Amino acid sequence: MSTLRNFLLQQDYIRINLTLTKTNHFETTAVLNGITGNFIIDTGASNSCVGLDQIEKFQLFTEESGIKAAGAGATDMHTQLSKKNSLELGKWSRKNVSLILFDLTHVNTALIAHNATPVDGIIGADILKRSKAVIDYNRKCMYLK
Repeated sequence: MSTLRNFLLQQDYIRINLTLTKTNHFETTAVLNGITGNFIIDTGASNSCVGLDQIEKFQLFTEESGIKAAGAGATDMHTQLSKKNSLELGKWSRKNVSLILFDLTHVNTALIAHNATPVDGIIGADILKRSKAVIDYNRKCMYLK
């Protein structure tokens, strides 16, 4: 009998290790535009995002967005858009990645209150769907194609 890992690796998926935080979120290290950051994996987030305070860190070029963000207890938040970014998760990489930028203070405040490390951003359903992600909750990893 083949394992899930062997099956997915045979299908050219790439295995990414995840860390389970004190808040029961999965996190991973990502390289955005050549700069390493800490990101939550959030299947409930429709778009991948980066905090507005991380624009310089990740060398993001932004433009105004008419979209208002909502989530994690905050609503109607101002957003910006950043296009043509490179993103690496382990050995998986993509160019031309678009990201939503908004204030992640409420997210990081909640993480800090639970003695967890703040994050630079969120890997959302857009990237997870595009990469045909499979999350193995038991083994604390995900596979991307």
